[in-house]
Amino acid sequence: MLIRLQSRCFQIFLLCFHATLCMGMDNLRVAFEWKQLDFAYPNEQMREEAIKNEDFIPENNIPVGLEVSGERLFVTVPRWKPGVPASLTYVPLNDTNAASPKLIPYPNWSAHRFTEGNEPELVSPFRVRADRCDRLWVLDSGLSDLLGNVTVVSQPQLVVYDLRTDQLMRRFTIPPAQLEEESFFANIAVEDTSCEDSYAYAADLGSPGLVVYSWRYQTSWRVKHHYFHPDPLSGDFNVTGINFQWEDALFGLGLSAPGSDGFSTLYFHPLASTNEFSVSTKILRNESLANSSFDEFKLLGNRGPNAQSNVEFVDKSTGVLFYALVNLNAVACWKTTNKAYTIESQGRIYMSNLTMVFPNDIKVDDKGNLWVLSDRLPTFMYSKLDSEDVNFRILTASVKDAIRGTACDSKPNIEMIKKFANDTLNKLKKLGTSNSALSNTSYIQTVLLFVVSIFILS
Repeated sequence: MLIRLQSRCFQIFLLCFHATLCMGMDNLRVAFEWKQLDFAYPNEQMREEAIKNEDFIPENNIPVGLEVSGERLFVTVPRWKPGVPASLTYVPLNDTNAASPKLIPYPNWSAHRFTEGNEPELVSPFRVRADRCDRLWVLDSGLSDLLGNVTVVSQPQLVVYDLRTDQLMRRFTIPPAQLEEESFFANIAVEDTSCEDSYAYAADLGSPGLVVYSWRYQTSWRVKHHYFHPDPLSGDFNVTGINFQWEDALFGLGLSAPGSDGFSTLYFHPLASTNEFSVSTKILRNESLANSSFDEFKLLGNRGPNAQSNVEFVDKSTGVLFYALVNLNAVACWKTTNKAYTIESQGRIYMSNLTMVFPNDIKVDDKGNLWVLSDRLPTFMYSKLDSEDVNFRILTASVKDAIRGTACDSKPNIEMIKKFANDTLNKLKKLGTSNSALSNTSYIQTVLLFVVSIFILS
C-alpha cells in the first residue's frame, strides 16, 4: 500500500509541477487605454474643423501596431475606414499624467496630408520597427479605406526615418515584379546586427510570400515557400462571440539574436495556422538559396487547438519568443533554447477577456520591457465598438516579471512549487488511503523536495 501511495504521490506531484510551469502570472499592467482615439491637433478649432469636414471621424480610428524607442511609444492607425487624420503617431512615455493621451502624428502633420494630385509621405502602415541604429522602419501598405471602397494610393513601400532627427532617410517601393494580385503587407522584422548591412523582412499575408530587403544594396527579392501558406483547417476564428473566417497567410515574424555564424533565426507562422516554423537568415539573405533550399525551412511544432497567432517577437536577451493567441485573448511564450515546441513547453503570459481582447502587436524594448497592444479588431470590423467602453489598451511589464513562473522562466517559482507540493499532500489524503500509509509523510516530502531540486538545478 505504501509503495502504491509513494508512486501515486510522485505522479500527482509531476502533474501539479507541470501545471505550475504552464500557468502564467498575468503580471502585465495597463499603461494606456482609450475609449476612442484622439489626436493632438495644434488647436481645438482645427480639430473641430477636421471633424466637421470628416477628415477626422473618431469611431473610424483603431490602433494596430506599436513600437518603443527611447521615450516615445509609436502607434499605427491604419486607414481601415475614412476619417483617419494620421496613420503613424506617438505618445511620450515620460508624460505619466495622461492615461489616454492624444496621439501626435509622426514625423509631422504634413506627412499624412492628402492633397489633390499628390500622395502623402505615409498612407497606411500597420506595423513598424525601431532598430538599434536609431532608424524607424515603416512598412506602408499603401492602401486606404480597406473595409470600404479599397483605394490603392501608392505601391507598398518601406519608409525609413532617422529617429535622432525625425528626418526621412530612405523610401523604397517594393517592385511590381515582387507583388501579386492579392499582396498585402502588414508585418515587418529587421535584422540590424550591422547598421550598414541590415535586412528587412516583410510578410505578405495576402499572397503567401516574404520580401527581403538589403539596406546596403538597396534591392529586394521575394521568397516563396509552402510554409507561408494558411492551413485550411485553421481558418475559423471566434473572438468574444464574433465568428469569422480568415485565410491570412504569412504574418508572425520573430528574429533571434545572431548565432555563432553571424546569422539570426527567423521564426514565423501564417495567421490561419497553429504551427510554428523557422529558417536561418543565412538562407533568406541569399536570393538563390532562399528559393532553392526547401528543407532549410523547419517545422518546429504545433501550439495546440484554437491557437492561431498573428504577431510574435523574440526578446534577444532571454531568447524568449512571445506571441499572441487571438482566439484565446492571450499572450504566450516559448523559450527558443528549448528543443521541443509543444503545448507542454509553452507558457501563458497573460489572458483576459476584458483587457486582452485581440492582442494585435507585441514588442520588447531595449530596456527589457514587454509591450502588448489589444484593440478588439473583430468587433471594429464586423460589429460596432461601444464608445463608452474602453476598447484599446497597451499593456506592459518587464520581461523578467512577464515570464516569472512560466515555462519560459529560467528558474521555476519556488513559492508556487511549495504551494502545489502542499496541495499534493492534501489530494493524497482525500484518496482514502490508510492512516499508516499517510503517516509516512516524511518520505513523501523527501520525494517532493528531491524533484524540486532537480528542476531548480537543471
